[in-house]
Amino acid sequence: MNMMNVNPNSASDALLDDMSEEMIIDQVSHELAEAPLAAPKRDLPAMMRKIPVTLTLEVGSARISLEELMQIGPDSVVELDVLAGEPLVIKVNGTAIGRAEVVVAGENYGLKVVDLDGLNLDMMAP
Repeated sequence: MNMMNVNPNSASDALLDDMSEEMIIDQVSHELAEAPLAAPKRDLPAMMRKIPVTLTLEVGSARISLEELMQIGPDSVVELDVLAGEPLVIKVNGTAIGRAEVVVAGENYGLKVVDLDGLNLDMMAP
């Protein structure tokens, strides 16, 4: 009779080793799935400098009735809420960032910045 020397403990140990290995793999896979992927490191200020924006200079506004609006025609004058000579509002994409004066730049109008108070330009400096 040929008897094999089988140790019952070694078979259960091997099974436990296989199970714990699978459990560790499952746990690591689960942790990796939940962990956010590391985004490539980028120089955000440099990227932001390339985004086009619309810079406008707001002269002023007037609140009028529809009746007054219907009476506006050529040569009409509508008084605005800004005093003559007062700095005008600089806006970037509709958001006020400071004040400026109108100047002539070559053949076009330009703006001369009086102050900037709504935009941190230091953050974007090279």
